[in-house]
Amino acid sequence: MQIDIVNIEGQKVGSLEVADAVFGAEVKEHLLWEVVKAQRAARRAGTHSTKTRANVRGGGKKPFKQKGTGNARQGSNRAPNHVGGGKVFGPHPRDYSYTVPKKVRRAALACALSLRAQEKKLVVLDQLAFDAPRTKRLAGILKALGVPSAVVVDGKANLRLSMSARNLPDSKYLPPEGLNVYDILDHPGLVITADAVRQIEARVQSTFTDVAAAAEGA
Repeated sequence: MQIDIVNIEGQKVGSLEVADAVFGAEVKEHLLWEVVKAQRAARRAGTHSTKTRANVRGGGKKPFKQKGTGNARQGSNRAPNHVGGGKVFGPHPRDYSYTVPKKVRRAALACALSLRAQEKKLVVLDQLAFDAPRTKRLAGILKALGVPSAVVVDGKANLRLSMSARNLPDSKYLPPEGLNVYDILDHPGLVITADAVRQIEARVQSTFTDVAAAAEGA
């Protein structure tokens, strides 16, 4: 499929042939949901903790004798039924992250890219160069392109771009290798330089190639 290449003023300066498997794939919402769920789970701190009866203070001896008091027998005042006692089955520190297969992650990335292309919210720039970090200038460029809130993608070598984007509250810079489903869906627009498009295609299509080769070998 063909995608227009524009300059920072939004004027068309050319076109680019892109892979249908990456930018024209069928949008499968269940893949997007699965990958976003995994990304959000990985971001959970998992530092919640409660004290069991082994951790609370006190309880060094039996609170009263076994018989003759008229009370129910008790072995410790650290038991959960006592005020200040330990908690039963409370949360403890844990890791919520889990692994999603690589081919699922990259298929979901292709779905997210295709979704933005279908919505006409994908902008391919010829270049995005800065002589110095300029947050205000980048904000103006995004506004001129019609995507004031967007993920901006270019190579890691473009340090001035990353520095210009880091103070924008509604936009985010990512290198091609860091582009992910959650950030694409979290921002209405997607701005990619022409050079970064090729890197993204190579990243996504490498999985499809590996799967095909494995199927032939089987």
